This record gives sequence, structure tokens and C-alpha cells, in this order.
Amino acid sequence: MPLINDTAHAFLPYPDTPVEHAATGPLTGLCFAAKDLFDVAGYPTGGGQPFVLAMSGIKTRTAPAVQQLLDAGARFVGKTVTDELAFSMNGNNAHFGAPINGAVPSRISGGSSSGSAAAVSSTLCDFALGTDTGGSVRAPANHCGLYGIRPSHGRISLSGVLDLAPSLDTCGYFARDVQTFARVSSVLLGADSQALPDSIRLLMPSDIWALLDADVVAAQAAPLARVEAALGKAHPTHVVLDDLEAMYWHFRYIQGREAWTVNGPLIERFCPPLGPGIAERFDWSRRVTDAQWTMANSYRERFKKHLTDLLGTDGVLVLPTSPDIAPLRVENGDTLESYRNRSIQMLCIAGLSGFPQISMPLGQRLDAPLGLSLLGPAGSDLSLVKLAQRVAAQVG
Repeated sequence: MPLINDTAHAFLPYPDTPVEHAATGPLTGLCFAAKDLFDVAGYPTGGGQPFVLAMSGIKTRTAPAVQQLLDAGARFVGKTVTDELAFSMNGNNAHFGAPINGAVPSRISGGSSSGSAAAVSSTLCDFALGTDTGGSVRAPANHCGLYGIRPSHGRISLSGVLDLAPSLDTCGYFARDVQTFARVSSVLLGADSQALPDSIRLLMPSDIWALLDADVVAAQAAPLARVEAALGKAHPTHVVLDDLEAMYWHFRYIQGREAWTVNGPLIERFCPPLGPGIAERFDWSRRVTDAQWTMANSYRERFKKHLTDLLGTDGVLVLPTSPDIAPLRVENGDTLESYRNRSIQMLCIAGLSGFPQISMPLGQRLDAPLGLSLLGPAGSDLSLVKLAQRVAAQVG
């Protein structure tokens, strides 16, 4: 484990337990880390919360997603910090600290896969596993200048991984370059159930792009032009169903209700100290009503059909990953919460639909990374990776 040289404060200080990996395979020569939600034999799983860590014990089995990587020849180098109970996107854990953004240290790394993004962006490992429920891979990828994917829901096993909101949780990953990203994808994703054709319809959701400030739109102009040069002209469309507020709140109700179902018993029994923002988020989640839950699930079904019809078998959305570059580390809690809520308005599209989304590190603003995303039909994950490779090969 690279703890001595962990300049990014990305890793948990667990004892260095050897983890066997195959001598040869498609990922030979690469090393990786895993967010501390994934079980790894010989290590505890803490979930960013001291009470969860205390009750964990040393795991005797390794999560299948981690084992796939080991069997493919990748070398495991450690477990990374996660935001507390994976219920934040700020990358600041009150108990274990704030991993440092390797691309721009003055700005947050983003959460809840903060340690994994920090480790990769700081070149402490070649790639890293994270989870994405409401944006916890895509937002850090945007902030840290990385490739990051939220796969189709259920595409990669989450067995042996701590839950947040099971109907929204996915296993994602980060890499600095598209070649490594593609190698990992070939191992974890398998064959597409809905492969995209060679010629796609590139769609630009005007209602989502309208959420950006003018200076962010200007910063995305060159990345968008690069995508269009590689994949074809983007045609305007609208993706929001009913209205933006409805989409945002229905996602929040589902996430909150499930997060309380998963973690409420622990919180009520032990009253563990919860960090700023986390405590308030769980307090709100416990108050989601049956009526709100039912209405939100009904909306989700309608939204999934709406997006399925919009994309068909050849449609791909090109959209901003986040509303802007990463906020500064010195920003106050209210500013960070406002940014989080603005981000969810964009990130919830993939969450509600269960469709795959890849964030690509194509842009910059104020010398900080800015991500642009591709979102495709359910089961088109590997096809999206190949599109990202085409974009990366296109001279910007």
C-alpha cells in the first residue's frame, strides 16, 4: 500500500494485508484501489463511519467486482476514503478527512468516491473503484479531470458492497486516460446487451444545457465541438419530464427513503456522531412519506419510458457532467449544499433511468477540469466507452 507516499490523504490507514492477484491477464501491470464500501478479504469495511468500522470485523470474502480485477491481473494497493455512509458529494469526511484533488488541490475532490478520485488524480494508482448513487463517480470525475462511469444499473455486481440506496446504487470506476479506462471496462462490463450502431444520433438536451451559467457554456464550447467532430452534429432535444423540480424531488425522495431504510436502524440504535450535512440529510430522509415514495416510483417508471423512447437504440445524449468546475475547499457549507443540489438536477437523469453515463475530462475553466458526458440506452455501456475512445482520438 502507498500509505507512506499518500500525499492526497486518499487511503485508509489499514494494516497492509497482501491480496493475491493473477500473474497474468488483461490488466497485468496496472494497480488499483477500492472505495471503503467494497469488501476485501483481510480488511474491514468502514463505510466512512466509525461505528460501521467498529462492527465490521475483518472480511473473509472479497466483493466480486474487486475479485474480477484481481483475476485479470491488477494489483490491489489499498482502500480509499469515502464520504460518510456515501451520502455526500463534497469529499469531506468529518472522521477521516478530505482527500486532496490531484488536478487542482485548492478545490474539493468531490464525493462520495472522494478517496478513489484523489488517488487516481494524484497518480497513486492507475484506476480505482467507486460507487455512484446520485453522482458519486461522475461528480469526482468532473472535479479531478478523470474518466468516470456510472454503468447501467445492475451491470456490475454490488455483492459484498455496502448499500446506500439499492435501486440507485451502481459500481463505477475512474482512470486518468482512456486506454486504461477501456482496459478496465473490458473486464468489468462484459458484452453489451444493447450495443450502439456505428452511426449514432447525438442529442443535446437543451433544457439541461440551459442550467449552465454563460461562462461555463463558453468553457464547454471546445469540448462539445470535439465530441461533434468525432461523433456527428448534436441535435437539440428535451429530456426533462414534467418539470425540473419534479425530476429533482422525485429522485431525492427515492434516494432518501432508501438511505434511511438502509442506515436508519444503525442511526436510531447507536446515535453515532454524523458529520455536517450528513446528519441533516438523514434527518430529512427519515421524513419521506409513503405518499412521496409511491409518487416518486411512479414518476421513475414514466421517466425511464420517456428516456427509452427518446434514445431508442441509437441515441446518445451529450451533456455537462456538473454545473461547473469543483468548488473551492474553503467554501462554506451552504454554498457546497447549493452546488450539490444544482448538480443533482443534471446527475439524476442517469439515476432515475438506470442508464449508463460516462464523464470525459475534455474541458477546463479557471485552470480546473470540466467534464462533458455521454449518456446512452440501458446496456450500451461498452459502446459508450468506445465512443469516448473516438472522442479522445479526435484532436481538440
